Amino acid sequence: MDDTLGTVAALYRYPVKSMLGEELDTTEIAAGGVRGDRAWALVDHETGKVASDKNPRLWRDLLKARATWDGDGVRVTLPDGTAATGDRSLSDWLGRTVTLTGVPPEGATLDRAVPEEVLDAGVTATVAVEPVVLGQGAPPGAFVDFAPVHLISAATLRATGAEAVRYRPNLVLETGGEAYEENGWAGRTLTVGSAVLRVIIPTPRCAVPTLEHGDLPRLPQTLRVPAKENLVEAVPGMGRSACAGAYAEVIRPGRITVGDRAALG
Repeated sequence: MDDTLGTVAALYRYPVKSMLGEELDTTEIAAGGVRGDRAWALVDHETGKVASDKNPRLWRDLLKARATWDGDGVRVTLPDGTAATGDRSLSDWLGRTVTLTGVPPEGATLDRAVPEEVLDAGVTATVAVEPVVLGQGAPPGAFVDFAPVHLISAATLRATGAEAVRYRPNLVLETGGEAYEENGWAGRTLTVGSAVLRVIIPTPRCAVPTLEHGDLPRLPQTLRVPAKENLVEAVPGMGRSACAGAYAEVIRPGRITVGDRAALG
């Protein structure tokens, strides 16, 4: 029986959490995910929390800067096209004192604004926020929200009318299947290139996909469509939420290249 799911349509890395990232042709997947992915973040001096555009009132401008990684250090390009030269330039740009770090603080947390309130009240409004502990489904050392790898199907993107970068996946898979098919992958292994992943849960969505991403305008449907079409209890006992994509852990590190076959086990 052919277990082929589809092929890798796109690969992405986001070196600094909550900033724009880079599209890749090929990448190594280690136990902690794509090499260099979410390996750095800004920490806010006032709160001690990781800066995240999940709280758009404070941090939505992060999605106007781009981070790239050359295998050694990270480079941040500000919206005016200039390179950030250190914490001072990042702080001046954001209007808050921040530190760029590659070492997650002990018990690192961020604030996640209630997405429905952001849609109703707007990105500048003060809305309820929920504390989120980073990386609960991942090895220590990176600033991932939950698990090392995030993937989404091209069918789900077509259903929402969204560009892939709005959902910030590492892998986009073209399967020829139906939207939100990722729900059914949870608990199964996924062999992609020479790497083997285990899909954990569907990905609950926050307000981030609705925000401006570089030159891309706001797009509320990126949350409203899944909220209408795919309310899922991703984590038992946590209630239903709008989901698009899935989180995965790494069972066997390896290399993944655009065009590689993906197979479910």
